[in-house]
Amino acid sequence: MVKLRLKRCGRKQQGRDLQKVGFYDPIKNQTCLNVPAILYFLEKGAQPTRTVYDTLKKAEFFKDKERTLS
Repeated sequence: MVKLRLKRCGRKQQGRDLQKVGFYDPIKNQTCLNVPAILYFLEKGAQPTRTVYDTLKKAEFFKDKERTLS
């Protein structure tokens, strides 16, 4: 199963990225999302972690979409 998750910077052994689909900077309160890539992975069955789901919800990603976290 593929999971959309946040990557912890500066940590070793994080595993390989399939694709970077955005970032969140809490200090600057800045969110940058690659919406087509996120939609592609969600349509293919990827599950966002709770933190990623909350970040997408805060960015109003699900505003016009009828998607729920299963």
